Amino acid sequence: MLVNADLHIHSKYSMATSPKMDLPTLAAESGKKGIQLVATGDCLHPKWLSEIKKFKEQNGIFKLDDTHFVLSTEVEDVNQVHHLLIVPSVSKAEELYERMKPRSNNIDSDGRPNVRMDGIEIAQAAKDVGALIGPAHAFTPWTAMYAYHNSLKDCYGDLAGSIYMIELGLSADTSYADRISELSCLTFLSNSDAHSPYVNKLAREFNRFEMEDISFDELSMAIIREKGRKPILNVGMPPEEGKYNESACTRCFTHYTMRESIVKSWRCSCGGIIKKGVKDRVNELASYNTPRHPSHRPPYLHLIPLSEIIAMALGMGVGTKKVQGIWDTLIKHYGSEVNVLVDAAINDSGVEKRVIDAINAFREGKVRVIPGGGGQYGRVELGGAAPEMAPEPQKSLFEF
Repeated sequence: MLVNADLHIHSKYSMATSPKMDLPTLAAESGKKGIQLVATGDCLHPKWLSEIKKFKEQNGIFKLDDTHFVLSTEVEDVNQVHHLLIVPSVSKAEELYERMKPRSNNIDSDGRPNVRMDGIEIAQAAKDVGALIGPAHAFTPWTAMYAYHNSLKDCYGDLAGSIYMIELGLSADTSYADRISELSCLTFLSNSDAHSPYVNKLAREFNRFEMEDISFDELSMAIIREKGRKPILNVGMPPEEGKYNESACTRCFTHYTMRESIVKSWRCSCGGIIKKGVKDRVNELASYNTPRHPSHRPPYLHLIPLSEIIAMALGMGVGTKKVQGIWDTLIKHYGSEVNVLVDAAINDSGVEKRVIDAINAFREGKVRVIPGGGGQYGRVELGGAAPEMAPEPQKSLFEF
């Protein structure tokens, strides 16, 4: 079976997170997006784990309506590097909690805890409980593995061989990561890292796996790529839309080339800090000038959230009632956002022609991405394909 999965989100118990990030809301919104498997996030937080435990656990999975949840957490190590852990059961999450609690001052108060452990110690703890672990948003200039380390071994030591996955983050895609030779054997994850269940946040990036059923063991085999289980598609925003894609000032958001940044000693003319972008960091780490995709690497499909397309077409904000109303109409008619964006024939949907034209323009690659940087998201404009995006029409998800 084919399973769409968003494997990195946060609960209402993380800082700067919507109070609506509860299991019933996540289940309902995931269904609308077309996602069958969602990470719980924050499974080390006692109150959140208590809420999760109200639902029956079966093979490491909790089911609510038609949405399945797998236990996960993100932790920050002593070097400020963030790690994503996918955990096999409640009992193993409790073991991790007991192991990390003496090394953390906020494990009971923040869903994404800081722990006084390095990458090696966290990887060992994950291995001991049978959890999967990998770098979260690996290229982001803040709190990411490649922001503080030059290799997997620098971060995880001799346990680097036990790392099977790496999360690309919003500012990178397969074409970036496959320029780095040490990553060729890993499975790439494209996840939302959602802090709210809003339609342009949850599952804005996701993965499609080939699995026999939805269970922790099946997911683990799919990530490790065993017994025919495997990822068959990464889905995400164009990396240029990410807020750290190019090197830019964190105060005024002026963009700089790598050479300009070095000449200016990473200080903007306004006095702000120039933060190195993902594109420049990948160039530093790259083994190849162009990506070399291994045979197991699935395609990467660039999708823009439907609500953003509607908002662009109408010239309105994503959160306006009219945008939400049209989004609701399309979801009700076609079943999920994935169907609307890629698979369904939408010309007879009954919504405004300019919205239909905008969706079709996206399908045909007639969009231009203005890169983000310095903490400011990039933006997508209709009309004229950017050089980075393929001008041919998007393929159906069912072709992957």
